[in-house]
Amino acid sequence: MLFLALALLATALPASAATILVFGDSLSAGYGLPPKSGWPHLLQRQLDALEPGAHRVIDASASGETTAGGVSRLPRLLERHRPDVVVLALGANDGLRGLPPQAMQANLERMILMAKQTGCEVVLVGMRLPPNLGPEYTAEFEAVYPRLAARYPVHFVPFLLEAIALDPDAFQEDGLHPVQEAVPKLLETVWPAIAAALQEVQKKHGTASRR
Repeated sequence: MLFLALALLATALPASAATILVFGDSLSAGYGLPPKSGWPHLLQRQLDALEPGAHRVIDASASGETTAGGVSRLPRLLERHRPDVVVLALGANDGLRGLPPQAMQANLERMILMAKQTGCEVVLVGMRLPPNLGPEYTAEFEAVYPRLAARYPVHFVPFLLEAIALDPDAFQEDGLHPVQEAVPKLLETVWPAIAAALQEVQKKHGTASRR
């Protein structure tokens, strides 16, 4: 199914390059995996197989990153790379540290607005928490993502680990980070939203070329 979606996209996207900035935490950075084994690198390989050199995926994810850290890092990355698409996949570390969901929402909102102000398409990737922090905190945390997705024109992925969350064999010994064999399922989860974002980029390029 993933290859079919990629093939369909290959017939729709222009030859002009699109830059995708993946801005996440250890779940995107490939913590505990061999180098360049995270889903952003798999995304780059898949795109290269269809359109060599047409798209550039920049993985600016950092293990341990919180949304507060993301707010401080994102402006420089936007200025340096000038991406067409920003995949915002932060918040898990806020939740694991029990940080206030209201502050997390404000930080994610600031990053969405930063990216939008530079003309980027934004893919917002949601996260869910294990129940040990209590049902009230867990519910408040998880509500942040759909609330922002309803408020802003973003492409929304409700839960990065949706396809593997209930499979203990899909995780490393820490129970938090995927094993290498599970990484393609993360790409399958985020791909529809990324494909939709790239199609919006195509429309923008097409409009600009007609001016």
